[in-house]
Amino acid sequence: MGKILGIIGGGQLGMMIVEAAKKLPEHITKIIILDPTPNCPASQVGAEQIIADFKDEQAIIKLAEKSDIITYEIESGNSDVLKSVENKAEIEPSPETLRIIQDKLLQKSFLNENNIPVPEFMKIESMSDLEEGLKKFGYPVLLKARRDAYDGRGNFKIDSHDQIQKAYNYFIGQKLMLEKFIPFKMEVSVIAARNTKGQIKTYPLVENIHEENILRETIAPARVSENVAKKAERIASDIMNVLKGAGVFGIEMFVTQDDQIVINEIAPRVHNSGHHTLQSSETSQFEQHLRAILGLELGGTKLVRHTIMYNILGSKSFEGKYKPIFISEPNTYLKMYGKEISKPLRKLGHFNLVAKEGETITDLLKTMELLKEKVNTQPLS
Repeated sequence: MGKILGIIGGGQLGMMIVEAAKKLPEHITKIIILDPTPNCPASQVGAEQIIADFKDEQAIIKLAEKSDIITYEIESGNSDVLKSVENKAEIEPSPETLRIIQDKLLQKSFLNENNIPVPEFMKIESMSDLEEGLKKFGYPVLLKARRDAYDGRGNFKIDSHDQIQKAYNYFIGQKLMLEKFIPFKMEVSVIAARNTKGQIKTYPLVENIHEENILRETIAPARVSENVAKKAERIASDIMNVLKGAGVFGIEMFVTQDDQIVINEIAPRVHNSGHHTLQSSETSQFEQHLRAILGLELGGTKLVRHTIMYNILGSKSFEGKYKPIFISEPNTYLKMYGKEISKPLRKLGHFNLVAKEGETITDLLKTMELLKEKVNTQPLS
């Protein structure tokens, strides 16, 4: 018997979940999304939409009354309201897990209590707390907003004493934490899944390259030793064992100079660094997420073909309608998100460059340099 799926958030992640659901028609008969933007990406591919804020209590209740299962593609949902509607619909991942992950201090505390490696951190409630933290951690250090921050927007790197007041003022009115800076060798991530029956699977470790704190490229697999890759995947499995609820999680990590793994952040949802799985893997992260929350057997996670994912971001110097983007290169898979307006560094789409027989990551990186210029957004004239 097919179920009605509710999704909080209807952006590009929701869009690709909806598309994956079309491959499971016997399990999902309808999808309803809650998103404040009319004609959001997920609605463009067939989802019914409730237009309201992600935290809108009445809208969440309405979604629960119309759905059998609720999941999310953004962490901004109201975890307290979601907890209150568990008698109306199944919520996956659990509202308790969402509550922990939404607050970076709670998230780091939870991981630390479960012996998962994280950077040193402390709660900040005053300027004196910040000054004490700087004495403890030294420079540089990261001052972070505990909630409602993504793509680096909630981080302020303090490099010297002169920046303390500026950093503190930057977050006026927000709850804060301080985190010791990790001089990492590489940023990496593991996409991990846990179904309602407790089955856990992880995808191979990938390497992430950021531009102004926004993910630009993902290289699958990561250019690390087998020992580092296995260590990261083992830690990801440990995390999945202690988190409640089912679904796909994006687990961001640092590889330190001495090849240790330290957790940066966890997203309780499908993740930008998992887009490569659409073409590289036996099962895409989007189908895997659905299989997990439906209690189905998880799909295979083997990396079938080396792949590089490249995010198409809006030009820094332009906002408005933009010219259509096309890529006709072989083994290149373009996915645009249906966003009509380009804004500086807005995620408008991505493409996956997949290795041909015998091609290496080095070969792919050379081809990627030639393709990047073809996807710069230009004004529609």
